[in-house]
Amino acid sequence: MRKGILEYCILHIISRGEVYASDMLEELTSAKIMVVEGTLYPLLTRLRKAGLVDYQWVESTSGPPRKYYTLTQAGQDFLTQLKTTWEELVKSTNQITTNNNGSESLPTTVTDPQKSSQS
Repeated sequence: MRKGILEYCILHIISRGEVYASDMLEELTSAKIMVVEGTLYPLLTRLRKAGLVDYQWVESTSGPPRKYYTLTQAGQDFLTQLKTTWEELVKSTNQITTNNNGSESLPTTVTDPQKSSQS
């Protein structure tokens, strides 16, 4: 499941405009979605081979050229599908984790039988 969530987050970040991979890593890390380069780059390659993202090389004033990623139309369509799936998942999860009055259900305290028999 995390793989699908990571793809969704990456496609969403890229959908905002051209983005450099290290900026994606920074945003994912700040959102507490811990990702390392060894996870991100293969995923970006897979998304590119699937025709969901594209990239262009841009010269950098402070080092080698950088790859900036953009979403293709197929990527935008796929992102729309993922968003619908995500919203359905959130709705279903909320339905299960909330009780009839809409407040979050809390675990019931279970009495330890060992402690009860010692009283």
